[in-house]
Amino acid sequence: MTFDDVLEQVVTLLKRQGRVSYRALKMRFNLDDEYLDVLKEELLYVHPVRDDEGRGLVWAGNGEGTTDTSAPPPQVMPALLTQDTASVQLPSPRETARPSEAERRQLTVLFCDLVDSTVLSSQLDPEDLRAVVRAYQETCAKVIARFEGHIAQYLGDGLLVYFGYPQAHEDDAQRAVRAGLGMIDALGQLTTRLEQERGVRLAARLGIHTGLVVVGEVGGGTRQEQLALGETPNLAARLQGIAAPNTLVISAATLRLVQGYFACQDLGAQTLRGVAEPITVYQIMRESGATSRLDIAQPRGLTPLVGREQEVGVLLGDFRKRASYVRVGMLR
Repeated sequence: MTFDDVLEQVVTLLKRQGRVSYRALKMRFNLDDEYLDVLKEELLYVHPVRDDEGRGLVWAGNGEGTTDTSAPPPQVMPALLTQDTASVQLPSPRETARPSEAERRQLTVLFCDLVDSTVLSSQLDPEDLRAVVRAYQETCAKVIARFEGHIAQYLGDGLLVYFGYPQAHEDDAQRAVRAGLGMIDALGQLTTRLEQERGVRLAARLGIHTGLVVVGEVGGGTRQEQLALGETPNLAARLQGIAAPNTLVISAATLRLVQGYFACQDLGAQTLRGVAEPITVYQIMRESGATSRLDIAQPRGLTPLVGREQEVGVLLGDFRKRASYVRVGMLR
């Protein structure tokens, strides 16, 4: 995202929440200290925003610029593009009750972001833009719900999605990749309608990474969110940033969990901003058709045993007989 994209999303976030901590901003948008300082200076100078004793930013105005720190009223969803999207209500990141204590677990994180959202905002009236973004979010939300993912945050035109929290599955990495492919396909169908009705096209980039996180409350007062902290969400966002439009990029860590279930293209070692060492990344092309580990094993075939002693060695469970087999093998 460009600086203007980040600025616009932070302003939207402040209007919605009323306040946000600097630590949360750094984590959400993967900002370094210098970037955060420039962003902070711009917000304090241009917008009705004040600094809260160095801890974060507080929104000090409403739409008309008057002081109003109360939370905005619920918004009524406008008539959208189709009956399908109009019937879907976006899930709230705080819908499910979660434990207050932080917990450590493995998580597969999917990060999705619209391409050229600044250009899109210049093409549309704000109300039309809102309708388009809502349609995009709801289209993605329907696919994510189908694979039981959890939308942790709506970041303007970006989505931060967890697979493995609050509900964990054995195949969370596969679910995440299938959801990513499904989102690209669904957005393609949405774009066809948008092009006919509004003359605009949508494209998205998606990135997925799997790793350890600590999930717990972030924020203060009444403005708290359950977020995953650690390197994993940051790497997912970085992978999204290098993906081509309408493609899904995953890390080697995620590939190890989904290998065989999807056809993928090795993109080689990539240098990611803020990551010390280059990491190998892969673009997911399509599902392979495999539905179980047996399906994956069959194309590869079984490694043939060589020699009579090896056959005997596999069959005998007794340690002494296996040791005898090794000696026989050495004498041959």
